[in-house]
Amino acid sequence: MENKAETFKYVDYLWDEQKAAALGDDQIALFLYRSNILGADLRITNYGGGNTSCRTTEKDPLTNEDVEVMWIKGSGGDIGTLSRAGIAGIYVDRLRNLKNVYGGLEDEDRMVGLFNHSIYDLDSKAPSIDTPLHGLLPFAHIDHLHPDALIAVAAAKDSEKVTKEIWGDTMGWVPWQRPGFDLGLQIEKCLADNPGIRGIVLGSHGLFTWGDTSYECYINSLEVIERASEYIEQKIKEKGSVFGGQKIESLPKADRLEKAAQIMPLLRGLCSSENRMIGHFSDTDVVMEYINSYDLERLAPMGTSCPDHFLRTKIQPLVLTLDKNEDLTDSDAILKKLEPAFEAYRQEYADYYNTCKKDNSPAMRDANPVIIIYPGVGMFSFAKNKQTTRVANEFYINAINVMRGAEAITAYTSLPRQEAFDIEYWLLEEAKLSRMPKEQPLSRKVAFVTGAGGGIGKAIADKLAAEGANVVLTDINEDSLKEAHATYKRDVSTYAICDVTNPESIASAYKKACIEFGGVDIVVHSAGLAISKPLEDTTDKDWNILQSILVKGQFDLAKQSAAIMRQQGLGGNYIAIASKNGLVAGPNNVAYGTAKAAQQHMVRLLAAELAKDKIRVNTVNPDGVIVGSKIWEGAWAEGRAKANNITVEELPAFYAKRNLLNEIITPDDIANGVFSLVGILDKSTGNIINVDGGMANAFVR
Repeated sequence: MENKAETFKYVDYLWDEQKAAALGDDQIALFLYRSNILGADLRITNYGGGNTSCRTTEKDPLTNEDVEVMWIKGSGGDIGTLSRAGIAGIYVDRLRNLKNVYGGLEDEDRMVGLFNHSIYDLDSKAPSIDTPLHGLLPFAHIDHLHPDALIAVAAAKDSEKVTKEIWGDTMGWVPWQRPGFDLGLQIEKCLADNPGIRGIVLGSHGLFTWGDTSYECYINSLEVIERASEYIEQKIKEKGSVFGGQKIESLPKADRLEKAAQIMPLLRGLCSSENRMIGHFSDTDVVMEYINSYDLERLAPMGTSCPDHFLRTKIQPLVLTLDKNEDLTDSDAILKKLEPAFEAYRQEYADYYNTCKKDNSPAMRDANPVIIIYPGVGMFSFAKNKQTTRVANEFYINAINVMRGAEAITAYTSLPRQEAFDIEYWLLEEAKLSRMPKEQPLSRKVAFVTGAGGGIGKAIADKLAAEGANVVLTDINEDSLKEAHATYKRDVSTYAICDVTNPESIASAYKKACIEFGGVDIVVHSAGLAISKPLEDTTDKDWNILQSILVKGQFDLAKQSAAIMRQQGLGGNYIAIASKNGLVAGPNNVAYGTAKAAQQHMVRLLAAELAKDKIRVNTVNPDGVIVGSKIWEGAWAEGRAKANNITVEELPAFYAKRNLLNEIITPDDIANGVFSLVGILDKSTGNIINVDGGMANAFVR
């Protein structure tokens, strides 16, 4: 096998011959391996985009005869993460027999339902709309990809002529058509009219390539993409610039991040006028080259070309007219400047919908922008969750690369608005959306948790994430934060070092939350420590550190989070993790008990003040959380044991026996208390929930 690793400049050769050899002659495994490495490169195909397939000979379970079966990525899958569970097994002959019943373009939606009659493997994922595009070709292995370079060719003016110039007679070309059975017939005809070609360019859409083996298919795909990339780069060199050259200069990186953190809560609030959204920010070189260019004003309204792009990004972005050096500290003034732009965007989207809609079109979806461009600063995206908004951002970067290449070749062309609408509001796409699982209670929410490096704070973050929230983990120990962050899947969490005794450290952590997710909805102050000493042994240092972390830290966290929540205009939640000791007088506890009582009363004061902004402020009071709680790892346990005339080892049983329910209280119990306030009791504020197994002397009424 020839090693191609040194032959590619514009695409990465990722095929590992040892890994492939270990798969032997398992064609399905080799097809999945090829799919995964192709999907690992966002220049080749973005999340959920493209499709791959292979053919095998199997025994028909009813006749015991040999039959040809096509294995293909199922509906809604992603080739980068594709596994055996995500593919469909299709009888090739049955799929081809559907040509006998196909009734033309008006019959496309019915045909998708008929794909199910071609299923060989009963454990198959639902067949995708691309199934006939593969099934009507004769090859053992097929790739349908959306490489930036190829879509640039496909979206360029005179695309068919350009295809011929790049590849001669070795590549076919099919004009734009919505994916479906008829496009499969057009691809089949293209091959019949051009025998011996190595692939087909789909106008405004993507690429088909193939091979007799998985490796040959992989190399064919890379070689075709490489040739297009070389052609584009040569055209750019000849032209001397891209996007008409640089119109404005980017702010320095640190200033861009500062601006992004300041404006994201405002953008998030505006984008959430119909549904709350999660944000993402990008200021890569590719993004900045485009958004700072002379051609931005012309290209951005044209919209994207590839269906996979605008399904996730909307047909066009919102370009802000704010100066890059605009003072963003006056939120009210900036909001007044932003609101007309959003209103105009929503109206333009409504006009697009009303102009293009048909009698059976689904109702108009959220009219807010997904992609927002701030020249000189960066690009923002807003969608229902972090993965969706990150992917939308990535897809628009793909669209930027397409525009860059197409403009260098000849000129960029986008899909006509009606064609774009027919994809965006396709009834099959609407049916797919309707099958999406119900959102979790805290979906679309961002939770900021202090002391989340372990113990009660980590348990709270775990619970909020499990209920759908994005979580911002904060602590003073970076090692603990990294370890905690590593327990979550991608797009769920981020972390920031945060010393709650330092307002600047708090501000830095909130900036991280705004840049990563767009803002903050839930703040839980769980950071703390406990000191148990008699009055005569309690020092000023003891008193000051407890007041600083528990009380002043709570004040600074609340003050800064309230400012962000007001910018968003979406309400919010603030939860103080206090203690039974703030309600109950006990020995050797003057500094700690006083600080906890101050936390509890501050909650009442904040609840009264912030209610007009729909920001609810409540307290959760733990007691006796020994197992899994960080404060019991130090001198506090010894102090409480001494105060109760028992040993440290006797503490868990002692605390369990002294509550009315005789229950051991764990960090998970505290987390459940927090969730009840932020996820269920949506009309409660200024309250205290005791999570202590029932301590009569701590009853608040």
